[in-house]
Amino acid sequence: MKKIYVVDTNVLIQAPYALKCFEDNEVVLPLVVLEELDTHKKDEGERGANVREAIRMIEQIREQGDLTKGVAMDNGGSLRIEKNFKDVQLPQDLAEYKSDNRILKVCKGLSESKKEQVILVTKDILMRIKAQLLGIKAEDFTTEQVAEHTEQYSGRITVFAPENLFRDFKKKGIPADQVYCADAKGKRHTPVLFENEFVILQADQSLKKTQMGRVENGVIRKLEYEKSQPYGVKPKNAGQYFLQEALMQPADVAPLVIVKGMAGTAKTFYSLAVGLEKMVNRPTGEYRRILVCRPNSQFDDDIGFLPGDEQEKISPLMRPVIDNLEQLIDSNEEERYKDENELEGKTEEIFDRGIIQAEALNFIRGRSILKTYLIIDEAQNMTPAQAKGIITRAGKDTKIILLGDPNQIDRPFLDERTNGLSYAAEHMKGSSLCWQISLTTEECERSRLAMDAIGRLQDKF
Repeated sequence: MKKIYVVDTNVLIQAPYALKCFEDNEVVLPLVVLEELDTHKKDEGERGANVREAIRMIEQIREQGDLTKGVAMDNGGSLRIEKNFKDVQLPQDLAEYKSDNRILKVCKGLSESKKEQVILVTKDILMRIKAQLLGIKAEDFTTEQVAEHTEQYSGRITVFAPENLFRDFKKKGIPADQVYCADAKGKRHTPVLFENEFVILQADQSLKKTQMGRVENGVIRKLEYEKSQPYGVKPKNAGQYFLQEALMQPADVAPLVIVKGMAGTAKTFYSLAVGLEKMVNRPTGEYRRILVCRPNSQFDDDIGFLPGDEQEKISPLMRPVIDNLEQLIDSNEEERYKDENELEGKTEEIFDRGIIQAEALNFIRGRSILKTYLIIDEAQNMTPAQAKGIITRAGKDTKIILLGDPNQIDRPFLDERTNGLSYAAEHMKGSSLCWQISLTTEECERSRLAMDAIGRLQDKF
């Protein structure tokens, strides 16, 4: 049975192609949605660009017929603009002048007048709750959703290997189909291993023996950079060894690295260390600069109103990056902060020499980035469209590093299943050009207090 999908404005703002994602069903846009699109069509950044794209798509469909009666689309569905149901009664607590409530009026009116099932599609959680109170079925826009966070690809696995293969691992590697996992009852099964997946190997006759490797063309091979210490930094746990392996690989081998992990797992710190190693300590000519971008939930709205030039405007967002640089530039913890002016001077020199540059994420739109070590920090605050835009901006010899924690999202209408970091990770899984690693809670290296708090507080909220 065909359904009627009433689409909220926020869906089109995030995914302008959404109109064509409902198969052969009827898509309805309340007139107020057009008014809201008109309000935002001149906005800066991604939001304005998405609104304009959505408007162009609606216009293309309008040219094929009368939108007030419904116009057939290529996917077998139809699009209609609904301007009626102004007199539908809502509970007194819901102010009629609000756009959300005008959309709810349309949903309620259609539900009462049509035989088809009416479904409201909105990114707004409170809107879905209000719809439920009115007896209207509501759901999120699911096209961009990936698996639950606990089920998402982690880029790593622990397996058992026969003793004879384990012994010769570093010389010959181990075929991926020769390792196995075991469930709680001891039953063996052969896991599905993805290209570039990191592996902790355990000898099946001695669980104290472990080695680390990576899947390459169906074979688990040893890590190439296990003994490296980029910019004097030494890995402290398995996750950091895997992270180091992915970051140290040249751009033609690993052009995309996706790193997920909570604060304190050294994602940004290690990424900067490898970049400085290749730019300062041992200049290889691989990259001409390190470019750091850090999206912010309000950045597109606010940057134009902040005083100063671009660098001054984005400097508050770059403070976490500078904090990491201070630790890297002066590794002596006892002496580091004795002369704050000297430390600040060393940090500024890195920027003045153009070794590290910082730019606003929305300024990357439309560019082709060449021969650059590109770090996107806090990538969980990107939309799927932004993630796609960043990855497709990669020019020759550019390495893109997406860093973030899907559990720490500040942007409205995004969650752990729809943010750009998780979206990119799931869709790039298995690509020979993408290396991924999720750092675990136990691999937090920030401080003893941070580790203690993780264990005591993580399940309290």
